[in-house]
Amino acid sequence: MERNNANPQDLPMAVEANQEGLQSNEDLHLVLVLRLPSFNLPVNDILRPHFHLLDPADSPEPASSFLSNHAQSVRALICVGYAPVTAETLNLLPSLELIVASSAGVDHIDIQECRRRGIIMTNASTAFAEDAADYAVALLIDVWRRISAADRFLHAGLWPVKGDYPLASKLRGKRVGIVGLGSIGFEVSKRLEAFGCSIAYNSRMEKPSVPFPYYANVLDLAAHSDALVLCCSLTEQTRHIINKDVMTALGKKGVIINVGRGGLIDEKELVQFLLRGDIGGAGLDVFENEPDVPRELFELDNVVLSPHRAVATPESFEAVFQLIFTNLKAFFSNKPLQSVYQIE
Repeated sequence: MERNNANPQDLPMAVEANQEGLQSNEDLHLVLVLRLPSFNLPVNDILRPHFHLLDPADSPEPASSFLSNHAQSVRALICVGYAPVTAETLNLLPSLELIVASSAGVDHIDIQECRRRGIIMTNASTAFAEDAADYAVALLIDVWRRISAADRFLHAGLWPVKGDYPLASKLRGKRVGIVGLGSIGFEVSKRLEAFGCSIAYNSRMEKPSVPFPYYANVLDLAAHSDALVLCCSLTEQTRHIINKDVMTALGKKGVIINVGRGGLIDEKELVQFLLRGDIGGAGLDVFENEPDVPRELFELDNVVLSPHRAVATPESFEAVFQLIFTNLKAFFSNKPLQSVYQIE
């Protein structure tokens, strides 16, 4: 989930609390909430009628002491936003079986420790998929059709001075490589197919049910693409998956769109490629050191920038709250979970 301070009154409630006949806390399943103090989302307000919530951020007690004293029997944890879930934190939770992440990316969670412990993780990729895909396609259209640059051209009063704005490029017929064909990547493919683009993909494994060509490595995908759209998670294996060699293979007219994580791209190399004209353009919603963005990018008309807002809509937040609630209810009822993150 994106960094956002949302007021419960501003968002539709995903789960309406029944105020009559509510169980006492002693009768409710215990759920730990981990969040950064800067996050003020109405998850607790929505879930509190249904679960006994433990929130260290509401306690004056140090977090480690709070977990040691109150969370030894906790089986389920909600990770709100990008609150880090480290091995040290997990060691304080000996009974933990489930982490429900409110974000699509899980690079703030110690995945290897979860694997070692057999802890199941769910993320919010299914809830965010449509909005993230819309945003990725919007960035791609903006870069290829130069909409934002044309807007600046017009606002600067340059049309009467310099004449017609330069031609841009169409989408139909373009080859688009999707890096990460999960929930978000698949929604991107559906939208771009409708524009007449040719789709190929790279993912952790080939998907037999998908009709698109599969490339086992991103370098080959780049060599056969006019644009790359990054939708995958950030892991040790995918950090800087878009490097100098991949950008070279993509070529001088190639475009990179990133709605995944900033660390997927070697950002310093990307800046140099853009400054030299060795790549055609980029649409970036995420960056390596947020909120710091390389200032060199601000002056480039072939770059469209966005402050990590791809999934930030009231509708997506409502869907996330509903998904969190559904997964907690399913877990404590021994029913199948939704949007399970595959830990490899």
